[in-house]
Amino acid sequence: MRVSAIVVSHGSAAELTDSLPALASQVDELLVVGNIPGSVPEGVEAIENREPLGFSANINLGLRLTDGEAVVIANPDAIARPGAVATLRSFMEEHPRCGVAGPSMVFPDGCPQPSRRRFPTVGGTLVRRTPLRRLIGQAHHLHLDEPPPTAPVQVDWMLGGFLLLRRAMLDELGGFDEGFRLYGEDIDLQYRAMRAGWERWYVPAAVVQHIHHAETDHRFLTRRTLWHWRGIARFVRKHPERLRAL
Repeated sequence: MRVSAIVVSHGSAAELTDSLPALASQVDELLVVGNIPGSVPEGVEAIENREPLGFSANINLGLRLTDGEAVVIANPDAIARPGAVATLRSFMEEHPRCGVAGPSMVFPDGCPQPSRRRFPTVGGTLVRRTPLRRLIGQAHHLHLDEPPPTAPVQVDWMLGGFLLLRRAMLDELGGFDEGFRLYGEDIDLQYRAMRAGWERWYVPAAVVQHIHHAETDHRFLTRRTLWHWRGIARFVRKHPERLRAL
């Protein structure tokens, strides 16, 4: 299985100093999409947008310019540890209905990062996106109420900071929904994958270091907060049945 990788760089080229070499040695093809000029290191073959595009639009652009049977999508601050992509690829090859394979993600200090999630509910979303989150925990949503798996397990969805996606699934689903500017596109894709019968697997033997700033978890009123709420609204409009998931 040939693997392509698409990295979207939103800011400084320095973000890619560690992540690009770690990823390039593990894939067959690597494309960087620079969302603003100057966001890609010199000497790296890349597409640089004159005007910023949404994350989904950037990934879809990368999909049109690559040809791997599987595609890694990665944030610039996601550093794949040795063998991470090979582990995900082998698992996907052995499971024909695996459309999404995600690694175990860790913070730079080595602590586990809760990257596997349950599909959002109305109550859970209100808690996570309001000051209520300071009073009510989200352990169930983040799988923190159970022991971490030591073997691959199926999940609802995983953070889009680093995922291996089967191109056949992407072709069937029509890629990412470009109506999501930032936030929610990874949930939407994996929800649509679930409804189409594609499996999403968390593969803990593959490890990726990820900073995951989670800016909207620390500040309530920012431009990114508005993008997040817009993503939530679009997800609910597309999948109104989730309103019944209280």
